[in-house]
Amino acid sequence: MVSWRRRPGPGLARLWGLCCLVLGCWPGVFCSSMQLSCPLCSISYSSACTALEPGGESWKDPLTYFFLFWFFNSYIANQPNLESINDNEVGFYVGLKNLTVVDSGLRFVSRHAFVKNVNLQYINLSRNKLSSLSKKPFRHLGLSDLILVDNPFKCSCEIMWIKKFQETKFYTETQDLYCIDDNNKRTSLLDMKVPNCDLPSANLSNYNITVVEGKSITLYCDTTGGPPPNVSWVVTNLVSNHESDTNKNPASLTIKNVSSMDSGLEISCVAENIVGEDQASAELTVFFAPNITFIESPTPDHHWCIPFTVKGNPKPTLQWFYEGAVLNESEYICTKIHVINQSEYHGCLQLDNPTHLNNGAYTLLAKNDYGEDEKRVDAHFMSVPGDGSGPILDPDVYEYETTPNDLGDATNNSNQITSTDVSNKENEDSITVYVVVGIAALVCTGLVITLIILKFGRHSKFGMKVHGEVKGVGLVDQIWLSLQDCDNEGPSSVISNDDDSASPLHHISNGSNTPSSSEGGPDAVIIGMTKIPVIENPQYFGITNSQLKPDT
Repeated sequence: MVSWRRRPGPGLARLWGLCCLVLGCWPGVFCSSMQLSCPLCSISYSSACTALEPGGESWKDPLTYFFLFWFFNSYIANQPNLESINDNEVGFYVGLKNLTVVDSGLRFVSRHAFVKNVNLQYINLSRNKLSSLSKKPFRHLGLSDLILVDNPFKCSCEIMWIKKFQETKFYTETQDLYCIDDNNKRTSLLDMKVPNCDLPSANLSNYNITVVEGKSITLYCDTTGGPPPNVSWVVTNLVSNHESDTNKNPASLTIKNVSSMDSGLEISCVAENIVGEDQASAELTVFFAPNITFIESPTPDHHWCIPFTVKGNPKPTLQWFYEGAVLNESEYICTKIHVINQSEYHGCLQLDNPTHLNNGAYTLLAKNDYGEDEKRVDAHFMSVPGDGSGPILDPDVYEYETTPNDLGDATNNSNQITSTDVSNKENEDSITVYVVVGIAALVCTGLVITLIILKFGRHSKFGMKVHGEVKGVGLVDQIWLSLQDCDNEGPSSVISNDDDSASPLHHISNGSNTPSSSEGGPDAVIIGMTKIPVIENPQYFGITNSQLKPDT
């Protein structure tokens, strides 16, 4: 691999790096025979593109990482010095989907070249100098196309996987691939025949692996293929002690003192040679006695609940006891299982509106064919009435969701009962409903009465003559106007000869129907917004001046 001469200055290097990234994403633009100092063209950590060097400070630049992550296409051409793609040299282009390296000097692709490029879907390595190519760099990729035309492949078992890959394609999708045999003759890859070169196969001695907790078990894996495949066991997350022997056929795996934590774990045997690989898998089932790992005092939710967690395989039956006697479950007291995780069951004993009569000791018994376990908890739902204390209000809420019960095991003396969800609508808080309805009825009644008062209270005997009509003035208006008259004008506003009085009771329209002096003369009194004549009492003013004079 050729290392390009480092150019001075990190700023220029970063500029070259970003330019290479942008041009790589642009259709039809590719790195030409110019020796650009960028790993996009040279695919080398030792290139002068320091902005993209994993060891450099600029590698931590978010902008640079953004471009690398969204870098989808790489087109490399006319690079005669490009001879290999080594481990992780394109690994930091994590978003790479399409890789094209054509008309270059590529001879070797490392096994770990594309470990981090899990998004690769298309690879074109046409017109290079590949004489052999291993399947290992590509086996973890979901490739839709792998183009390898015009490479001087040598007919060998190492490229047999390419033939197998071509056989899985439709006839119209196959490539015109050739290889050179031992006689230097050009042979079609589909017609290539290599002795002792076959795909491997793997078979387990037992696909139904069952064992009791604490026991040991040995598995065997028989493999075939040419050349003889390498065998490995995949036992990820296996807790139990184990040892394997892959130097002989069949290969063996021994698991000692099997733990219940390994129940449900998948164990695989992998056979691999240069042609390809095969895998056989089975699930480990561990039988063990029940174990109540969690139980605590009841907590209030929609219903009261005594939460518990039970482990066991096969599925244990559950029985509750109250004060030492069997608790016969009903629609008001029943077992609920909310979550099942492998051989672990999370649930609660649900009690609907318990009283002081339900206080006491509750015991849970879990039992299966391999043993049993029991745990006790004291429950106090309500004090005895009359002792001055009320019900217990626990602020904690039991967060298990009330869902249909997949296990639902609740047993009496001899039978196993499957619990179901209970929804007792008759036990809803009816007092609250009655209170709400009563308040609503009271408000509606008051509203109706108010409307009646306002409707009929505005029509009274009092009226005023406006534009030839007598329009009613409500009782409330009369009272309000009277109060205004008393406060603002005094007695003179009630009896006045001035048509322009500012008194609220002296508000007469200026229209043609305004009472004139002929309708009462100057001596008129305004009552009820209407001017009426006043008849003077002659005797009232009959006192002569002589009578008013004082005696001298």
